[in-house]
Amino acid sequence: MAPPGKTGLRWSPWNLLLVVPLLWLITPVFNRTGPELFGMPFYYWFQFLGIAVGVLCTSIVYVKTKDKPTTSAPGEPLDVDDLDEGAR
Repeated sequence: MAPPGKTGLRWSPWNLLLVVPLLWLITPVFNRTGPELFGMPFYYWFQFLGIAVGVLCTSIVYVKTKDKPTTSAPGEPLDVDDLDEGAR
């Protein structure tokens, strides 16, 4: 559990970079056939490019935020039975 007044979530400005792959999915942006690249319609090569952009954005966010440690709640760690909400 997080300390009172704090959540277990962390915020980093790098996380905003994860919005780019989501914006890639806006249909009017890629709903056309031209221009072609190596005979492939725009729709297809744009989606392949989107995969590369998504991987790049996710990798950058991971590298930039992996060094920040998460804080554990003070006290002893909970047992599996304590964590199981259905046991009560």
